[in-house]
Amino acid sequence: MTQNQTDTRPQISVGQAIGGALGQAQSVLAGLLVEKVEQAGTDRETYLALQRLGVLGDAAARDRFEADLADWLDLDQRSAAALADRLAAAGLSVEDGQTVRVTDRGARLRAQIAGSISAVTAPIYESLSAADVETTVRTLRYLTTGVRAVDSGAPADAIGAGS
Repeated sequence: MTQNQTDTRPQISVGQAIGGALGQAQSVLAGLLVEKVEQAGTDRETYLALQRLGVLGDAAARDRFEADLADWLDLDQRSAAALADRLAAAGLSVEDGQTVRVTDRGARLRAQIAGSISAVTAPIYESLSAADVETTVRTLRYLTTGVRAVDSGAPADAIGAGS
């Protein structure tokens, strides 16, 4: 005889469901990133700064690069400037005039790390449907801008729909 058991666990909120899944994914992916950057002989912030410079076309005005680092890496302005200085000191970028440019060494390091991460993640990402990826990215962007806006004092109903 089989007995049906009811699940007596309490329902979790949308925030708990998203936060838990997001937190676990972030933890696993961050761990992979740290492992690969350490194997390449650098650190997470340096790699992420090289990635941001790449997004900016491998060259950007110094103030724009620092503002981008501050925004994307959640740094204060002084820390963003120090990170930009560390890239140059390590020979991963150069500054000519007011423009920061990635060096060949910086581009090679970035490609090496990205390749080692991609060797692990590409087969997984390729198995995802384009629609699922689009929905996930749209949802995460909405959460990011929404939380930032509400945290800075905007009313929640001014954020807009997430879809």
